[in-house]
Amino acid sequence: MYSINQEEMKQFLADLQHAINGEYSAVECYGKMAGLASNQKEQEQILEIRQDEKKHLQQFMQIYAALTGKQYQPKITEECPANYRLALLAAFEDEQNTTDFYHELADRAPQAQIRKLFRRAAADEQHHAVWFLSYLTIR
Repeated sequence: MYSINQEEMKQFLADLQHAINGEYSAVECYGKMAGLASNQKEQEQILEIRQDEKKHLQQFMQIYAALTGKQYQPKITEECPANYRLALLAAFEDEQNTTDFYHELADRAPQAQIRKLFRRAAADEQHHAVWFLSYLTIR
């Protein structure tokens, strides 16, 4: 069993809040982006990605509640560009950065189950980035 000290737990919880806010912001943004998509196939894929983000949001909120005994109220922390191409670019960059962030969180997680969950979420984020990149380069 891997254990972390109080200061490491405090930092992990702060980073978990950041992850929750990021997922919440992505869910909101991807809903808007789906409405701007240039075709039905892209729209459906963005909505599928949005479902993954909703799943991550729920999982992260459950982890937070399990670790703290409290519910966390997510906040929109990232603006969603109104222009579809700019939104795709922002989403691509965010998914790439989030992949790295989730790998870091996995490495610092206090329990094996949480480490596994963050590694899976990182893989999902990388997969999402590939979709967004493909939509940027197809044009």
